[in-house]
Amino acid sequence: MDGLAHQIVAGIATGGIYASVALAIVMIYQATHHVNFAQGEMATLSCFIAWSMVQAGLPYWVAFFGTIVVSFAIGVVVERILIRPVANAPVLTMVGVFIGLLLIVGNATGWIFGYTTKVFPSPFTSDGPLLGGLVSAHELGSTVVTLTVLTLVWAFFRFTKLGLAMRAAAYNPRSSRLVGIRVGWMLALGWGLAAAIGAVAGMMVAPVVFLDPTMMLGILLYAFAGALLGGIDNPMGAVLGGFAVGVLENLAGAYVVGTELKLTVALAIIIGVLVVRPSGLFGRVVFSRV
Repeated sequence: MDGLAHQIVAGIATGGIYASVALAIVMIYQATHHVNFAQGEMATLSCFIAWSMVQAGLPYWVAFFGTIVVSFAIGVVVERILIRPVANAPVLTMVGVFIGLLLIVGNATGWIFGYTTKVFPSPFTSDGPLLGGLVSAHELGSTVVTLTVLTLVWAFFRFTKLGLAMRAAAYNPRSSRLVGIRVGWMLALGWGLAAAIGAVAGMMVAPVVFLDPTMMLGILLYAFAGALLGGIDNPMGAVLGGFAVGVLENLAGAYVVGTELKLTVALAIIIGVLVVRPSGLFGRVVFSRV
């Protein structure tokens, strides 16, 4: 039973990372109705920026918040320069743009920072496991950070005028323009916020998986599975789906398929959801006339 409890608690900690990336995916999807395949690479770039700041002598938390600001700016610039000109382009064009963004960011990160694996520092340290040996200091700390970020994002969209304007611009751009909302800038801010959330997730997972230009590929797949499970158009559902995928992944890796085949759990979830319930557990079923 102790082993089962440890897997569940560790799964919740990992699921917080997946939930954050899943939320970023859903935010971009609501704005563009396309999946940002480069979300993981953008988070990886943010992690290398944070690592560079730490190596330059800045305290961890200064680098942490500085990276969030830089990542937000990168997200806004990407939307204004790359996404805005093709906003009304055909689906295949948008897919090509996202794949191109994935390749450009991933290869640029490797070219600038190198492809050797690097150790990313963790701000959470202790002499041993916590909570009776169920969780490590980093797992507990990263869970607190991700839950704090998710709570702040929820409060921002629920209680602030800017958050409500961003929600309106994503759900109904035409009506939003009629009431004076600058839809273009709201979508750009959404990209910036998604990039900042992805950066937080990357910095929390980097001490576990180590830092290299491809470290977020598996994380992105798990997050995508969580977003689909909860509902690709439902932010809260995507968060819950991310936590669920984290727990299922740990339990399946420990008791069913083994650690070497844990990635197949995400693939099985993706295929199962698309076959059985494409809208996800909490997503809206949309009907369209043809």
